[in-house]
Amino acid sequence: MTMDTSPPTHSYLGKPHGSYLPESLNPLGYQSLTDVLELATEKFADRPAFTSVGRTLTYRELKEKSDQFAAYLQHHTGLVPGDRIAVQLPNVIQYPVVLFGAMKAGLIVVNTNPLYTPRELEHQFNDAGVKALVVFANMAHNVEKILAKTSIKHVIITEIADFHAPLKRLLVNSVVKYVKKMVVPYHLPSALTLNEVLAKGQGKAVTKVTPFSSDIAVLQYTGGTTGVAKGAMLTHANLISNMYQLSSRLESIIDTKGEVYIAPLPLYHIYAFLIHGLTLLERGAHSVLIPNPRDLPGFVKELKKWPFTGFVGLNTLFVGLCNNSDFRALDFSTLKLTCSGGMPLTHAAADEWRKITGCQVVEGYGLTETSPVVSFNPIGQERIGTIGLPVAQTDIKIQNRDGDTVLQGESGMLCVRGPQVMKGYWNREDATREVMTDDGFLITGDIAMQHPDGYLQIVDRAKDMIIVSGFNVYPTEVEDCLSSHPAILESAAIGVPDDKAGEAVKAFVVLKANVEKPDIKALKAYCKENLAAYKVPKYFEIRMELPKTNVGKVLRRALREEEQTL
Repeated sequence: MTMDTSPPTHSYLGKPHGSYLPESLNPLGYQSLTDVLELATEKFADRPAFTSVGRTLTYRELKEKSDQFAAYLQHHTGLVPGDRIAVQLPNVIQYPVVLFGAMKAGLIVVNTNPLYTPRELEHQFNDAGVKALVVFANMAHNVEKILAKTSIKHVIITEIADFHAPLKRLLVNSVVKYVKKMVVPYHLPSALTLNEVLAKGQGKAVTKVTPFSSDIAVLQYTGGTTGVAKGAMLTHANLISNMYQLSSRLESIIDTKGEVYIAPLPLYHIYAFLIHGLTLLERGAHSVLIPNPRDLPGFVKELKKWPFTGFVGLNTLFVGLCNNSDFRALDFSTLKLTCSGGMPLTHAAADEWRKITGCQVVEGYGLTETSPVVSFNPIGQERIGTIGLPVAQTDIKIQNRDGDTVLQGESGMLCVRGPQVMKGYWNREDATREVMTDDGFLITGDIAMQHPDGYLQIVDRAKDMIIVSGFNVYPTEVEDCLSSHPAILESAAIGVPDDKAGEAVKAFVVLKANVEKPDIKALKAYCKENLAAYKVPKYFEIRMELPKTNVGKVLRRALREEEQTL
């Protein structure tokens, strides 16, 4: 297998971001994401599409229920194409129904993290001008606190087992609510249940909405490269382009005969959204949704049920599973592909995963602002420690602080241009201009270097870089070293003030279970064997766990904030 790494010539240059859908990335002529769904549900009607909590939704059911939801929105709400609907759901099968139903009605989906605080919800809902909300019952109490401060007129609530048969639905929902006490009491008297909504839409015609490919499909909120959470405007063209960019990189290993992929990462996150909600769906695959991957015993119990062929995760999840004895005892004979993204993959995690499962981890890289995939390792030509080669029709450049392109092999700011680059930030022209160059590149905020063969390597986030006596120290390099230590489960490195060096490296480590606490001097000695002296942590702190995002990415920012308050 060979890869063409020559610079592509792109006809979309000079056109507004998010507006162009190259023919080479759209062989079936899709205009919108609903076109993708319609063809998939026609071709794979009787196949399983999504499974969660013991209930499987076929492609036919996905079409029928999303039609019902779209019909309700069109006949009973007064919402019009272009209005925003927030979807605040974990990995349950209701999510794809609501997603595609909203899009069929022409609405813009605002993906919302179920773990958001009331303050975060209020900001996002008001920033996006949300008019309708679908919320998981377990989080509805937070909505109650801020609903009156928003423009939301329609609230729809769903419980975990709402798509199960009546008796099982009652049993499971009751256990969750009254035995496990996972649903905090709330009072939203005007809200409807999702099942009530679908019943109202059943039998009613759906008026076909045909958006332009340049229209916004999703507002995906992100902290971006700087500042407060902003809504990245991802168009139908962005997402269809990226679906094919990823699909072409994986076509040799993902067939259309019935793949089974494990989905522990939340669909409201753009990484899982693109892979499970579009790329795998378009190929007729079956995604097994894991609502709570932090419950490792429950997660592994679910894995035992499936001869899964693919697994989509990230470094911390691989580490946690590989240290679970029940996971190590699973049958991995059908596993063909493991994808990693969202955070850097350490050599130690990749090696342990391959040792246990027999499957190589394939790493990619992306951002919310790029829908998200920018680069991905070619199958069969994986290079651990790199993020692979840019996907089709994607230009990259690496520049220094003055905006000049650096020499090959040197590190600098990674900039990206391609049809997957967002339209911009919602109602934030100034913020958009801050991250876009005059020649159409997105400034990612990540420090990277390109090897002579074209493979890219992320060195670190620019804002996370530590400067010790004028030398750049990249936390991922320190963490990669620490994670290879036999006693360390995971680690994080940050910069702390130092009178002599300006900054010094401080490492936070979590130890593996049933290991003896290592001597700090021994840890330093281990680092000195593998790192230049200025990169060796001056301080160590052993912890039971590290602060993480809902996706499982370690929050160095939270660690820095803790240090500042000491």
